[in-house]
Amino acid sequence: MNLYPLKFKPILKERLWGGTKLKDILNKTITSDITGESWELSGVDGDISEVSNGNLAGTSLQSLMDEQGKALLGKSVVERFGNDFPILIKFIDAKKDLSIQLHPNDELAKKRHNSFGKTEMWYIMDADPGAKLIVGFNKDVEKEEYVKSLEEGTLTDLMNYEEVGEGDTFFINTGKIHAIGAGVLLAEIQQTSDITYRVFDFNRRDKDGNLRELHTSLAVDAIDYEKKDDFKVDYPKIQDDVNAMVDCPYFKTNFLELGGPLKQDLSDRDSFTIYMCVGGTATINNDWGSASIKKGETVLVPASSTYVDIDTRGTKLLEVTI
Repeated sequence: MNLYPLKFKPILKERLWGGTKLKDILNKTITSDITGESWELSGVDGDISEVSNGNLAGTSLQSLMDEQGKALLGKSVVERFGNDFPILIKFIDAKKDLSIQLHPNDELAKKRHNSFGKTEMWYIMDADPGAKLIVGFNKDVEKEEYVKSLEEGTLTDLMNYEEVGEGDTFFINTGKIHAIGAGVLLAEIQQTSDITYRVFDFNRRDKDGNLRELHTSLAVDAIDYEKKDDFKVDYPKIQDDVNAMVDCPYFKTNFLELGGPLKQDLSDRDSFTIYMCVGGTATINNDWGSASIKKGETVLVPASSTYVDIDTRGTKLLEVTI
């Protein structure tokens, strides 16, 4: 099968903290004023992405992996993950603060939930003036101090706040306590996992008036209590070049700001390549076809491609591989 660049139908998620930026800025077709997430590429059970372009339109990502695993994903990716899609790609709009949370590592997630852990990264696409993230603690914290702060409602006093703007990038390793703050629109790349330990939710209630579930006891042994300045990604921004951002065991991400066409040889990559458009427009071409992309859209270039040719007069892309 000749696998051309693939686009997928966004899977839209309502959230208590969601807003309308996915529609207002990224032109997503949403009808709810509390749409918080657009899952662009997902292999999560119950939320499997579906192709939206070309001859394969209507085909599920799982079917493609089952039938064309190595051609779609790459031999080394299949050897490592089987026919499971290893990462989850999202755009997130936080009109309100998200809960303070963290994700367990692979070992703990496997033991407790038979799941992968959840290492992730964020690229800020838009931020209201003064918008912030919570990333880690503002000092080394003892477990007992953390538990006491939960009991006394003073957890936010221990948090590290980071004011953000467009282009800022953060790497959130497992165990790091974090929260996306109100007014932030971002692109998220993460391991395929939906395991989240929510530890504080600002005493908010859901639409039925109930306090949302917290995962206090599960979180205590999963948290990294040490203050670490390892989250802000300092990356080059050389125009018309491939700029390395994040290189971790679960994904690699590059930043491309292009003023004109760029062609890359993929013959030795042995991985699919994902392009998330965070600015401008482009056409993504491979051996068997092409797909247009604009801000807020995502394209997957199959691993069997020998090259990718990005035709543009101006775009910003996140390039993601395994």
